[in-house]
Amino acid sequence: MNEFVDRSLRTLRILEKLAAATHPQSLTQLAQRTGLPKSSLMRTLNAMEHASYVIRLPGRSGYVTGPKAHELGLSILRTPQLLRTCRAVLTRLVQITGETCNMNMLSGDTVQYLARVESPGHLRLQLHMDIGSHVPLHCTASGKLFLAFMRPAEQKALLGRLELSPMTPKTLTRPEALASALGSIRDQAVGIDDEEFIVGMVAVAVPIRDPDNKMIAALACHAPTAQASLKDLMEKTHFMRQAADELGLILSSN
Repeated sequence: MNEFVDRSLRTLRILEKLAAATHPQSLTQLAQRTGLPKSSLMRTLNAMEHASYVIRLPGRSGYVTGPKAHELGLSILRTPQLLRTCRAVLTRLVQITGETCNMNMLSGDTVQYLARVESPGHLRLQLHMDIGSHVPLHCTASGKLFLAFMRPAEQKALLGRLELSPMTPKTLTRPEALASALGSIRDQAVGIDDEEFIVGMVAVAVPIRDPDNKMIAALACHAPTAQASLKDLMEKTHFMRQAADELGLILSSN
């Protein structure tokens, strides 16, 4: 019975180690971290790759989590009770900042809205996007934050396949310019959207981390430029980081 349970949990053990890793993992590294024999580990990885739960990068780069694993994580985070608890944190942050706040997740090659609480102010820039909507990575505060904290190999591959569409005159459409901006974003741990997604809207985002300090989601705050400047939002990141710490504990305990 114990052997059966161990086999049934093998896939989850592999996903857990890949999700916690900061770099792609080789077969040898995964064998060391999971305690599984290389022969059985290889069979399991082949099956997981076929089902898109892991991706084997070219050459000797190793394995990373795949789109099916990301979808599984998103489905867990979409549970109504969990989202209600997160919305309570967002509501308190909106009361402090006076601006609309969102909690977002990485979903494939896009950002997905998981929860949002609107600003009580009279000046609102309506995004006309429902919870669950997807927005681009390259021109949103949360999206650039996710890109900045990706493994270098994963970031390079993603920048190579992303279509950097010019959403506004300020959108960064050259991979070199975007990659340079991502370095600064990683150093500051603050994503910035200076009217790059929508004309007349600015936004900032901070990472939501798990107990291992890995970014698992993003907390963003946006405002119309007629109401607040990017500098105004940057001055509120202290409160955002406190809320992000709360959200990290909530997401990691579920």
